[in-house]
Amino acid sequence: MTSFDAAELQLFCRQVFERLNVDFDSASIAADAIIRANLEGIDSHGISRLAIYAKRLQEKRINPNPHIKVVKRGAGVLLVDGDNGLGQVVAARAVEEGMVLVKETGVAAIAVKGSNHFGTASYFCQLASSRHLIAIAFTNSPPGIPPWGGVKPFFGTNPIAFGFPTGTDRPVMVDLSTSVVARGKIILAAKQGEAIPAGWAIDERGEMTEDPQDALRGAVLPVGGPKGYALALAIELLTGVLSGAAYGPHVNAIYDDDASAANVGHFFILLDIEKFMPVQRYTQLMQTFLEEVKSVPRAAGVEEILYPGERRAREYEARLTEGIRLSTEVDQELRQLAADLDVAFPSEINKGGKI
Repeated sequence: MTSFDAAELQLFCRQVFERLNVDFDSASIAADAIIRANLEGIDSHGISRLAIYAKRLQEKRINPNPHIKVVKRGAGVLLVDGDNGLGQVVAARAVEEGMVLVKETGVAAIAVKGSNHFGTASYFCQLASSRHLIAIAFTNSPPGIPPWGGVKPFFGTNPIAFGFPTGTDRPVMVDLSTSVVARGKIILAAKQGEAIPAGWAIDERGEMTEDPQDALRGAVLPVGGPKGYALALAIELLTGVLSGAAYGPHVNAIYDDDASAANVGHFFILLDIEKFMPVQRYTQLMQTFLEEVKSVPRAAGVEEILYPGERRAREYEARLTEGIRLSTEVDQELRQLAADLDVAFPSEINKGGKI
């Protein structure tokens, strides 16, 4: 593996998007979301996705300059049509509009259609957290999970994220897929030629597999068995049915060369803390709450109890200093992308780059 400075990788991402006719502001948002995923250790949703985003922009399967439409429907309801733009850009615009609205209403619900893969759901919760807002983010995705008892994928791995400000730069951040593992991790394992753990997925015959290629042709298993299936279904109803986006098997995969626009759907719920209690009082309660959680007697061998989002924050701080490590496969793919688009690729940290 090779290591690269995060800021230089982010600049590279932005320049790739700009070369593909994405405007500066939108390219900056997408690049920030992508590199944030790598910094937090979620490499499956980071820069390893850049090449496929670039390919779909070149093919016009993703609109580089969407006309995003935001319509207010009721006191606290927004409907957003992303016009097939980059998912990170569409979702960020939706949340930004929602953050204005929620200051009036206290609660805002935002349904989004016409979008694409938006990276990590937690990124948008972080945007809200920085404004003293609680957020819940949902998205659907191409079929990956079968209905309980089935062998053919129908529902996406449909992640859900919660973000709670803490008064520090380490919010509580719950981010999970409704599958045992995010499908992106299987895609990354396939790209790197690595086996996947038993229990992650089944092949086309419904048999357990450790081969990521067989898993991608088969299905990812829902987390918690039928409970995960039920949660995936509920998220599909919010993000696909209620938003007017595609749902289930009608959501096209970005990695499918024969597919048309993905029409991914998102759904966000925002809560203005100030409408419930003073932010200072909320922060005091949160700090007390987290201190009590972390002070629970620990099991043998456990050095520290972490709250959700704390590991991510530490990883972020470490990678800002140490750099982001890329596998040989991702490194080569990005160098080829840089050459194809005539965009400068960053120098490695351990080969004359930043230290």
